[in-house]
Amino acid sequence: MAPTPSRRDLQMTSSLSGRRWPEPISLMEDSGDLEVMRLLDSYDEEKGEGKEEEKRDRRIAVRITGMTCSACTNSVESAVTSLIGVSEASVSLLQNKAHVVFDPNIVKQEDIKNTIEDVGFEAEILPDSSYTQSISQMTLSAQFRISGMTCAACVSSVEGILRKLPGVKRAVVALATSLGEVEYDSSVISKDEIVHAIENAGFDAVFLKSSEENKVLLGVVGLLTEMDVLVIERILGEVEGVRQFEVKIVQSEIEITFDPEVVGLRLIVETIERESNGRLKPHVQNPHMLVAPNDAREASEMFQLLRSSLCLSAPVFFINMLCSGKPSIDSFFFMRCGSFAMPDLVKWVLVTIVQFVIGKRFYVAAYKALRHGSTNMDVLVVLGTSASYFYSVGALLYSAFTEFWLPIYFETTAMIITVVLFGKYLEILAKGKTSESIKRLVELVPATALLLVKDAEGRYIVEKEIDALLVQSGDILKVLPGSKVPSDGIVVWGTSHVDESMITGESTPVMKEVSSSIIGGTMNLHGVLHIQATKVGSDTVLNQIISLVETAQMSKAPIQKFADNVSSIFVPIVIAMSLLTFLGWFVCGSIGAYPDSWVTESSNCFVFSLMFSISVIVIACPCALGLATPTAVMVATGVGASLGVLIKGGDALERAQGVTCVIFDKTGTLTQGKAAVTIAKVFTVLELGNFLKIVASAEASSEHPLARAILDYAFHYHFFGKLSTTKDAGQQLREEIMSEWLLEAIDFAALPGRGVQCSIDGKMVLVGNRSLLADNGVAIPPEAESFLVDMELNAKTGILVALDGTFIGLLGITDPLKREAAIVIEGLRMMGIHPVMLTGDNWRTAQAVAKEVGIEDVRAEVMPAEKAAAIRSLQKDGTVVAMVGDGINDSPALAAADVGMAIGAGTDIAVEAADYVLVRNNLEDVITAIDLSRKTFARIRWNHFFAMAYNVVAVPVAAGVLFPFTGLRMPPWLAGACMAFSSLSVVCSSLLLRRYRRPRLTTVLQISVE
Repeated sequence: MAPTPSRRDLQMTSSLSGRRWPEPISLMEDSGDLEVMRLLDSYDEEKGEGKEEEKRDRRIAVRITGMTCSACTNSVESAVTSLIGVSEASVSLLQNKAHVVFDPNIVKQEDIKNTIEDVGFEAEILPDSSYTQSISQMTLSAQFRISGMTCAACVSSVEGILRKLPGVKRAVVALATSLGEVEYDSSVISKDEIVHAIENAGFDAVFLKSSEENKVLLGVVGLLTEMDVLVIERILGEVEGVRQFEVKIVQSEIEITFDPEVVGLRLIVETIERESNGRLKPHVQNPHMLVAPNDAREASEMFQLLRSSLCLSAPVFFINMLCSGKPSIDSFFFMRCGSFAMPDLVKWVLVTIVQFVIGKRFYVAAYKALRHGSTNMDVLVVLGTSASYFYSVGALLYSAFTEFWLPIYFETTAMIITVVLFGKYLEILAKGKTSESIKRLVELVPATALLLVKDAEGRYIVEKEIDALLVQSGDILKVLPGSKVPSDGIVVWGTSHVDESMITGESTPVMKEVSSSIIGGTMNLHGVLHIQATKVGSDTVLNQIISLVETAQMSKAPIQKFADNVSSIFVPIVIAMSLLTFLGWFVCGSIGAYPDSWVTESSNCFVFSLMFSISVIVIACPCALGLATPTAVMVATGVGASLGVLIKGGDALERAQGVTCVIFDKTGTLTQGKAAVTIAKVFTVLELGNFLKIVASAEASSEHPLARAILDYAFHYHFFGKLSTTKDAGQQLREEIMSEWLLEAIDFAALPGRGVQCSIDGKMVLVGNRSLLADNGVAIPPEAESFLVDMELNAKTGILVALDGTFIGLLGITDPLKREAAIVIEGLRMMGIHPVMLTGDNWRTAQAVAKEVGIEDVRAEVMPAEKAAAIRSLQKDGTVVAMVGDGINDSPALAAADVGMAIGAGTDIAVEAADYVLVRNNLEDVITAIDLSRKTFARIRWNHFFAMAYNVVAVPVAAGVLFPFTGLRMPPWLAGACMAFSSLSVVCSSLLLRRYRRPRLTTVLQISVE
């Protein structure tokens, strides 16, 4: 059992039917990473006791300027953690930020800042982060499923309401996905209160997941009675490490907060099942899987409403066709009930059910929208149908008591509601298809995994099938041929080929052997593999991809602001136009401006004008405009993910479609990133072996890719044929030999953009470029200079070596170009994009590489810190610049560019600086990313044009502008049908993007600017 240096009484509660049972337990106080351990439970001090409040650590964020590599981050972390009172420090190179957890009674913020500055970097305490990170006061990010939104006005209404709630810091709602993401302070507002606020706005809301990493929602089969709740309370109360839980008997769920350092989720699940004798069977609920059933349920509910409305509306339409203004052959039509004709009475009853029972959803949504000061499509439907219904009721009553017959339009009300429901049903089905990319990614994870259980001697004794969501880091899993890999891990036994196309888009199977990394969700093709799980849950590559795609689909492209602005004033303008239409026709009719024959069928001018007015209200559609952008972005991000192009949002898509210049880093981007020493030449009496030993000793402490190439060459030169052929044994022997063979290097310093320097046996060693040697006054002999120039002209990088102030030799390193580099550069030119190469290498090598790939614009000898300035210089004239790099060394340039593309980062998709992550290490995806963005925004522009053109044309037609010339007018029910199908057509238009295919190398040169 883990030691418990400090303990507290924590109130553990569960709830059932509004009751809570407290049960105090003793629990070890968490002292882990406050950023990782995101828990909601609070530590309550007992009142009445004179105990001093227990000390709390504080957590601050510090902006650090000047870091260039991981060596910088290590030096900062070491310096800060050495301070007494600092319990933890983590430094991010990409974010140029450090997070420090410390005891304010021992060390002060200024001490931390001064320590970082003493190391050689500039430091700034970020003011917003200077607060006590109380567990109950942490900011959480939660995701909710919101049903019932129909247009951009609904989205604006929900976002506005959420942002006004106390404790809510950010709220984003996506119409296409029916999801909302809320960032809130859990000490001020709860997720249940957020759900309640959304429901008060007129929409259905369900909580899906939050950023609390140590809170889990378990579904429980068999949880039926209060006795079952008491059993669960007893079981969980005895499990050490369970901090808090809440039992929800209605939903058959348990919400558990636990300490993963003390207890694992699998143990909790197994304990509940074992202690209940198998009667209660808990299972982890995947929040991603909750969305798909909701889509199906929403479509099913809409279909039931449509079917009921159609069954009731059909008789109304049938009666109206048979007895509208003429005697019927059926005696039924001559029957009367008091003063009412039987057909009219039947229509009244049927339409009343359609209007107020089936159409109740429209009234509820319209009321809640108006109550919060907003308008939406439901308001238009309610106004149109209510005007027709109440007029018809008034006309029916007037005719019954005065015996002066007036036309009634009950069928108009019924048909409007029916066609609107039909259009919405089809729209739900179509919108469901836009999210299929997420569903396919979620389905990649197998439902179960085969866990290999060891005995006390370390032998595998049994295979146990477990839920894949219960896999824990360190588990040994068996993967059979033809089955999917349950989690990210390392192969510990066996060889096979794995199909990674569903993750990377690369169709060629990848060979996996011992020590190979493997990605969860990929397909094992041939042999049996034993893997050790290294990343589980939200840390896996697949889950990060899903999270990235979800985030992208939640984001709004700048062009969406146009639709939001129009939607906010759309409904009031339509209502005003409807009133003007009514008044225009009515006034003109009253003064005799048009012939009486036009209104003969309608009996009077009032009814004639009212029908035009209702048509205007019903035909106008704000939904199409609101769906134009989010549905296209949603489909595009899903298509991109399936092709290995991960897009971080609609704004990135919008910027990428306007790219006119693409800047490429050389090493690892245009080249394969597999540097190799091809030649080593000594220009003194020193033997080649000793020369290589000195250079390898100097480079052993460097993390640069060229340093690894030099070490490999030197080791191969000295020890070729002397190692075991077994991979693991050979690697272990190499490490032992290297530690004994290399000379000790002291005063080591890595000089970004120049090389390294150190002292070996009391002599200064310099390994780097011309600049490094020149700064130290080392002259290069003419013979060596001539040799170096020849290498550089052949696209080789020269590494110069000086010992104790004297030039002693050089090495030539080459990095082969990627095979597709030249044709991709030519393809970009055909697309109207200017390619540029930006590198820190020397001019001769850079120009040789550029000539080989066909790039004319070269910027060489650029230091890492200067790359961002070079990009900004290109942006001055309005050029939209994309930067393609490895996502780590080029992070400042990626952030400075209009569009940053991190290439070859399939196992590190959370690259903060990049807008696009190209999972495959293939330059073709640069063309794919830009081409997909162009196709997407061409589709968005078409959607916007159609949505706007529809309303611009349809509203005047419904208002009757063509009636004086053609005699044709649009009845309200037909106007409702047009409105319903307009939004459907926009969704279907966006779905056409699913047909997008990556441009092939054979056709890439035929791509032209659209």
